[in-house]
Amino acid sequence: MLDIWRLIRALKYSYAGLRDAFVDEASFRLEVLLSLILLPVAVWLGDDNVERALMIGTLLLVLIVELVNSAIEAAIDRIDTGFDDLARKAKDFGSAAVFVSLILALVVWALMLLN
Repeated sequence: MLDIWRLIRALKYSYAGLRDAFVDEASFRLEVLLSLILLPVAVWLGDDNVERALMIGTLLLVLIVELVNSAIEAAIDRIDTGFDDLARKAKDFGSAAVFVSLILALVVWALMLLN
């Protein structure tokens, strides 16, 4: 059975995470701003719903990966703020994941717009 209070609590936690990411992470703010600008562009320029979904999906994917990267960085900083090679690698891997998601978004958008 659906536990409405559990759902409400989960939504509150999700909102808190989005708010904290927006307040604390400059890169997330920039990506949100770009997404808000590009969202109507995707709706307008997409030839059909599949193209619109791909264009919008890649924007959302960048935000998702940025949130996961921020979570990784926060967890590592909570454990230890000193230099550690494994911590550096984990943070670099998260940053690389964001970079790859941005490349994917650029490729999809370029293919859709050049079509």
